Amino acid sequence: MMDAGRHPNIKLLTNSDVTNVSGYVGNYKVTIRKRPRYVKEDLCVGCLQCIEHCTYKEAKFPDEFNMGLGKRKPVYLPFPQATPQVVLIDPEKCIQFKTGKCKKTCAEACDRKAIDFEQKEESLEVKVGAIIVATGFETFDATKLPYYGYGKYPNVYTALEVERLTSASGPTGGEVVLRDGSHPKSVGIIHCVGSRDEKTNRWCSRVCCMYSLKLAHMIKDHTGAEVYNFYIDMRTPGKSYEEFYDKILSEGVHFIRGRVAPVSDWAIIPEEEGKLVLRVEDTMIGAVRRIPVDMVVLSVGLEPQADAGNVASLFGISRSADGFFAEAHPKLRPVETNTDGVFLAGCAQGPRDVPDTVAHAGAAASMAIGLLNRGEVTISPTVAYVNEKLCSACKTCLSVCPYTAITFDTAANVARVNDALCKGCGTCVATCPAAAIVGRHFSDEQIIVTIEGLLREPAAKTAEGAHP
Repeated sequence: MMDAGRHPNIKLLTNSDVTNVSGYVGNYKVTIRKRPRYVKEDLCVGCLQCIEHCTYKEAKFPDEFNMGLGKRKPVYLPFPQATPQVVLIDPEKCIQFKTGKCKKTCAEACDRKAIDFEQKEESLEVKVGAIIVATGFETFDATKLPYYGYGKYPNVYTALEVERLTSASGPTGGEVVLRDGSHPKSVGIIHCVGSRDEKTNRWCSRVCCMYSLKLAHMIKDHTGAEVYNFYIDMRTPGKSYEEFYDKILSEGVHFIRGRVAPVSDWAIIPEEEGKLVLRVEDTMIGAVRRIPVDMVVLSVGLEPQADAGNVASLFGISRSADGFFAEAHPKLRPVETNTDGVFLAGCAQGPRDVPDTVAHAGAAASMAIGLLNRGEVTISPTVAYVNEKLCSACKTCLSVCPYTAITFDTAANVARVNDALCKGCGTCVATCPAAAIVGRHFSDEQIIVTIEGLLREPAAKTAEGAHP
């Protein structure tokens, strides 16, 4: 990210959203809403003095980057390696925005005068030749599966929360502790939470097995606890992944094949008091096991972003049955969409791990660069056109075109088709009540003649075996 931020040909627009996209390949017009940061990016040098001198002496608001396990102030840095290294002010938490009576000690501490409480939202318009959609993913909401106890039992965590606990830059400085500050002596990691399940998501999220193994290694390394992995199937297809699995086995991590029943705190024997009890049918030995642990880690799967439908409509791309954005062809065109000039990168197209995401993003960037370097675009001749003499200006075609290729010319009072956007699907041709829209090379007359030719009986053969 740092290299991208420093590159002279890359302009980063953080804290921004795309609100509108118009045009076509090579000539897109993108409208961007840039939300106020209340800090002047060109003046801020990331010294963080404003955070230190904030009116709030202690951090008291949940830190989103640390999954709510840590606290932050109203003025904060989104995450340690943020690019650009510029703080922002949360207007929902800042006293100045809530009451207008803040002492503004953060502004006084900034010797570069970068704090600007009057900053407003901006609307930018840029012209681009190609677009890469890389909106990422969301993790599965573990509260949708209440029988695992997330939100009910304090020591049930998601994998991302434990990831932050094991990080040296996390809320505990890399120390894995329970809610009461004690160290766990036994930990259960439940795989495929929100993946490979007909009740939630049927697809495999691809990353869960490997990050569960990593967390098992790190928890054991940090605490020396007994670690149990509860899995359906162990999937380690990447480079050196199987070797890492073997390494975890040699470290004494327990692997139990089977789905976990509802997590409970119901103790039968004294040794289970104060622990979370996991019951699982171990399919390898054909028996039900009852395992008490101090901490439960839910390996949550990957899902499309909540606003994926809006993004798909905005950029004119389709989605597959699982909700991720659909590529033009899974093998031959894996980074392209059915809209020319719009490409996909990373987990926007489906669950991926880091190496696959990097490769996919590189392919998308190469395709975009190749498109722009050609200088011209070849389009299919099979497009629709409007016979203006027959057009009744009903505008029915505008609402049915899946590629927004049809516009209405108010001056001429007729519909027009943009050849660069039209894919020749024929939806408008079949819908037009006045039969004013025709598909080039697929007119009704051409189709009828083709059908007649297919249905025509072959001529009788002569004695020599040739047609007369």
